[in-house]
Amino acid sequence: MEKEKKFIYQKGFHRGEARIFLDIPHEEEIIDKVKMIPGRKWSKTKNCWHVPDNKESMRYINRLLELYPGIAPSGKQPEVQNLTKSAPMQAAPEQVTLSQAETRKEPTVQTQQEKVVTAEKVYLTLTPKKLFLQIPNEYTDVSFVRKLRYARWNYNTYLWEITAHTHNLTMLQNYFGQRLIEQRPVAPQADKASSSKIEADYHQILILPKEGRLRLIFRFNKALIVFIKTLPYYKYDEQNRWWTVPDTEVIRKDIQGFAQARGWKVSFASANDKLDRKPRPRKEDLPNYRPCPEEYISHLKMKRYSPSTLRTYTDLFEEFINYYPLLDPKEITEKEIISFIRYLVDERQVSTSYQNQSINAIKFYYEQVLGGRRKFYFIERPQRERRLPIVLSEEEVLKLFEVTENLKHKCLLMLIYSAGLRISEALALKIKDIDSERMQILIRNAKGGKDRLGLLSASILPLLREYFQLYQPKEYLFEGEHGGAYSARSAQSVLRLSVSKAKIRKRVTLHTLRHSFATHLLEKGTDLRYIQTLLGHNSSKTTEIYTHVSTKALGEIKSPLDHLTLKKNT
Repeated sequence: MEKEKKFIYQKGFHRGEARIFLDIPHEEEIIDKVKMIPGRKWSKTKNCWHVPDNKESMRYINRLLELYPGIAPSGKQPEVQNLTKSAPMQAAPEQVTLSQAETRKEPTVQTQQEKVVTAEKVYLTLTPKKLFLQIPNEYTDVSFVRKLRYARWNYNTYLWEITAHTHNLTMLQNYFGQRLIEQRPVAPQADKASSSKIEADYHQILILPKEGRLRLIFRFNKALIVFIKTLPYYKYDEQNRWWTVPDTEVIRKDIQGFAQARGWKVSFASANDKLDRKPRPRKEDLPNYRPCPEEYISHLKMKRYSPSTLRTYTDLFEEFINYYPLLDPKEITEKEIISFIRYLVDERQVSTSYQNQSINAIKFYYEQVLGGRRKFYFIERPQRERRLPIVLSEEEVLKLFEVTENLKHKCLLMLIYSAGLRISEALALKIKDIDSERMQILIRNAKGGKDRLGLLSASILPLLREYFQLYQPKEYLFEGEHGGAYSARSAQSVLRLSVSKAKIRKRVTLHTLRHSFATHLLEKGTDLRYIQTLLGHNSSKTTEIYTHVSTKALGEIKSPLDHLTLKKNT
């Protein structure tokens, strides 16, 4: 007779965190589904899987019960007992099977083995500001410690940290009694040899004030961490990986003094900076990461989408389907699509452009790939942001070129500015695309799959000839070290270095040179329609944005205040 499959679970704590311990049937298919639960871990000591004790984990567990009704009695979904609400002195519950979950209501009495565990010694380290507690991983002890004021689990030291209040110390002494062994630590000292090296490499503290606390963001530095631990009520945020301290004038002065003594820079971030947004999950962090369906990629290629659009849509749709790892993409409902878009806005805090692209990528699958009728998903389309582009002055552009010493790098930057090229267009240029007789540049397969002609500056032509003789590129005008087109990342690094040397304070990108090209042409009196053609814009409205940043027209307009004559105060 085949052995009955049962789903055994137990709620408890692991390293100070509330967890649900799962003992599942040893079947590869079920184990693969458990591996999809966010935060799942394998315990060697307990020889079982355990997941975070939260609603999301229970949603996955309930989904497992729906997929494999054989592991639950009569296909029922039992209610899981919330053992975390037990009293601190209550006995730890034994393991419970799903077949017993509906009938069991009271915790069981401790076994003899559990009583031995409870009798283990507890070590308390006393410091002026913190109490460090080392206790066995036993349910009732952990439940008691969690209820103390400002108690938290330290993932680095594997100890409980408790604020050194007299009340907390008295509670610990009364609860543990003779099991408690007190000890005094040696004051921690930073390694001067190692910390001095670290301080020379990492010398910036970014501070984000929020809700009465300061978030300290910096590269790892042992001396700085030791200093932070001397401040009252410090706390380390494991999820965001930053330290927080109370926002008081005294603490601000202490941080400034620490930084000033070591030549560090302290900068305060704006409250609008998205430092607390949730990052996009990485592929390596997700078990059984699901790639984009082949049929999705095939439809994109048949529609002749550009390689850039293909990559963008593929990445966005992969993020969507991996947000629901246990659901087939064809079974995802309209309600779940809306929930994902809200996750992008509320937790990921993505831009409006990213949000719109995600909606388009999802709609492409359900309308184009699956052949569904075009429909409105009741998704709130964000209003597109209209931000003015950053433009360099002619003096700043000249200084940028002067500080760029490498001939290849100088030709690249000057060509982008002189013809108003996108970075992708400049790197895709081939030697045959430079027409020195007609002083034109043939830009092939630009945005939207269009070809166009660009300007070839007479000033850059001698530099290009010198560059060609020195570097002798074979196919592309700008090639990498091992052949092929020059990478966009290398071009961006070139620009950052030149901007730093030129001491330009603006936030400059390679696209800034294109914006500067259009603005400077407009200020020289070039017709807007010609600029639109040179830039390759479909609509004149896109080009009209440069009229808002042109200083020539604005310089001719006088403020109404200039026409008023104010009487001087006597």
